[in-house]
Formats: sequence, structure tokens, C-alpha cells
Amino acid sequence: MKRKYFNSLNLFLIFAFLLTAGFGCKNPGADVQEKMKPIELNYWRVFDDQDSFNDIIAKYKLLHPNIKINYRKFRIEEYEQAILEALAEDRGPDILSINESDLRKYQTKLASMPAEIVMAYQYTKGTVKKEVAYELRTKKSPSLREIKANFADTVYDDVVLDGQVYGLPMSLETLIMFYNKDILNKSGIAQVPKDWKAFQEAVQKSTRFDTTGRIIQSGSALGTGYNIERSFDIISVLIMQNGAVMIDGNGFASFNQATADKYFPGLEAIRFYLDFSSPVKSVYSWNADMPNSFESFLSGKVAFMFGYNYHLPSIKSRAPKLNLGLAPIPQVSQDNQTNYANYWVESVSKKSAHQSEAWDFIIFASSKDNVTSYLNTTGRPTALKELLNTQMDNENLYPTSLQTLTAKNWYKGKNQPAAEEALKEMIEALPTAVEDRDFSDIIKNAISKINQTIR
Repeated sequence: MKRKYFNSLNLFLIFAFLLTAGFGCKNPGADVQEKMKPIELNYWRVFDDQDSFNDIIAKYKLLHPNIKINYRKFRIEEYEQAILEALAEDRGPDILSINESDLRKYQTKLASMPAEIVMAYQYTKGTVKKEVAYELRTKKSPSLREIKANFADTVYDDVVLDGQVYGLPMSLETLIMFYNKDILNKSGIAQVPKDWKAFQEAVQKSTRFDTTGRIIQSGSALGTGYNIERSFDIISVLIMQNGAVMIDGNGFASFNQATADKYFPGLEAIRFYLDFSSPVKSVYSWNADMPNSFESFLSGKVAFMFGYNYHLPSIKSRAPKLNLGLAPIPQVSQDNQTNYANYWVESVSKKSAHQSEAWDFIIFASSKDNVTSYLNTTGRPTALKELLNTQMDNENLYPTSLQTLTAKNWYKGKNQPAAEEALKEMIEALPTAVEDRDFSDIIKNAISKINQTIR
């Protein structure tokens, strides 16, 4: 009786094992078990809510169920201070979003992208008998050649420091032109200007004055420093379009230098910009006493304004009835176009205990197959060359899509706010210059201040 009981029990256990073996999971080796330990990655960003990343995080977790992504959004005003305090106190984050202009500033605090990454993957194998299995996979990270081939050219120039990659972008914005369709129609401007000569003509047609000579409708907000949205970027792209060298071979600002034929492209570009705030010029349409250019545009009192795609949500929410148009910025030469890039990259903290996993997530998130959900959710323009054509038919994205391949920027040093302040001070001071020598000295002083941030 006892023997029969044990025989029955043994048969039951064998049957139960055979029944469930096909749906179980093999015991992974020690190296795999180590990589499968639960970890958390703290991810800090600005601007975008977590729902922008929900799809990407969910897809990543299917491959790596042991990795939890804690996403946190900050206000831009508090972000930098929060990062500096957290890094000083060794409390994260693992992944942080940084403006491309600040990469050199944070370089010593960041971990560069490794050449290859070893990760544990969970997968199901078998057809009839399903079995969960685990394995280690070694993947090569994107090479410098691949980054140059896949992303807009400026990305390679910005994220590769000392031969190492310190960040990858989820999107890329360029300076574009917003315009008020109603003002253009009433002013008889049938075509959006593509060059600066046509732009000057459009500004003259669309600027209105009262009987005392006060501007009541501005053709464009240009010519001053402090009351124009992103005046630093506008001045920069004008100087670059005119052929000036922003940074010399030694890495210092040099946009006041002459060409071999004694032409000063940087200075002439600055004069062009200032004309729009000079009462004696035919393109006079703005001055330092006017309100902020963005607010004026929202109120329907400006024909043309320069900004970025990130301005769109505010424009549409605050001025829903504004008959808005978007276009590429005018060029000095259509054959040699130059545009201005402004974007953020995802980087890894050097103090992260999980640098490989953090970089693996960034590479995954910024790849063509996964970044699309982020771009669709946020309405942002892509940084990937292969996706540019997919955004050409979108009226909000096509200006940047047209400009991405010719976009660039320049290094402003480790204190970008100080560099921007120096250029704005310069623009405000230049109208007081009596002689050409005074004009040149004011610009030299601004360049000196910018170079202090570079040193």
C-alpha cells in the first residue's frame, strides 16, 4: 500500500513537470542573473511630459523587464540648479537632458557613450512548448561614422567632444519665421520672402505709423537686443549667413575679422540688423521702447517674427484666432544656405551606477524605430535625416525639415547666458556710436566678454 502511494506520487510529480516545463523558464547563469537584477534609472528633462515617453518606456521594458525608468519633468527656470545640486550630493539623475550649447560645460560631469554595451535580454523561444529564456547580448554603440550619417550634420559637430560621444538628440529645432497672414494680405504681400532683400521690401509694406511717427504696426521685430525673442540667435545666423567666421582656429569668437579683400561680413550683418531699429532707415519698424516681440506678435501687431517650433503651443493657445503662417528664414544666398540649430541632447551622468543601461536606453529611444512615437506626441521636428521627408507635408514642421541639413550653431563658452548678455549689450550700445571706430570698439568689447566665457 505504501509502495503504491509513492509510485502514484512520483508519477504525479513527473506529469506535473512535463506539463509545465514548456511554459517555464530556464535558470539563467550567474552572469545573466547579475545583469537581470532590478535597477532604476532616473531620467530628468524639461518641456515634455511623461506621456511623451510612455510608448518608448513600455517597449524598452518588454526587452528589459528588470529596468524601471523614473521620468521627471522640471521647469526650465529650476532645472540647472536642480542638476548641479543633485550631482554635488550624489543623488542622480542617471539620464539628463542638456542643451547642446552646454555639453562642454558639463563634459566633466558626463559619461561618454561606450563603444559597446552588454545587456541581458528576456525572450520567448519554442513554438509548441513556449519557454522564457535569457541571454547576454553585446551590442556595438553607434559609431562616429553612423552618427554623422544618420543625424543632421550639426549633431556630430556638437555632441562629439575629444573623439567621444556625450549625447544624442530626440529632436532638433531650427530658427524659423512666423508671419501674420492677415497683415501680409492687407499689405499686398503675395509671396513670403525667401531672401533678405525681399524681406526688407515686405517690412516696408507692412509697417504702419501714426501721425506722430509712432510705430503702430511693425513689419518685423528686429534691430534691438532685449525686447526681441531670441535676438542672440537671429544676430548669430545673420552673421553666419553673411560669411563671417564665428570661431577662429584657436576656438575664440572672431566674427569681427575682415576677409582677404578687406570686407567685414560680421560687421555688415550687424549693421543690417540695426537698420530695422533706426528711424532714418527705410526699413525702420522696431525700437527699444516697444514691448516684447513675442507679445506683440500674439496681439497681431507684428507681420514677421523669428522663433522656434517650441513657440507654437503658446501661440495657438494664447492667440487661437491669429491667422498664422510658418516659413523658412530668408537667406543671403539660396545656393549657400545657412540656418541656426537649437536643440537638447540626452546624456548620462558620470556618477550614475548604471551607465551602460542608461546609454542603452538613450540609444534605443533616439533610434528611428522608436523616436517616432515621441515626435508624433510632441509635434517636434526630427534630428534624423531618414525621417525628414516624413515631416515635409506637415505645415508646422516643414520649415525646419527644409533647414535641418544646413543648420549649425557656434560655441559660446561655458557660460552661455553671459555670452548672450554681451551680444545684447553690444546691440543696445551700437546706435550710440558716432564714428566707425566707436562702432568697431563696441563690437570688440562684446567679443572680449564672450571669449572670457570660452577661456
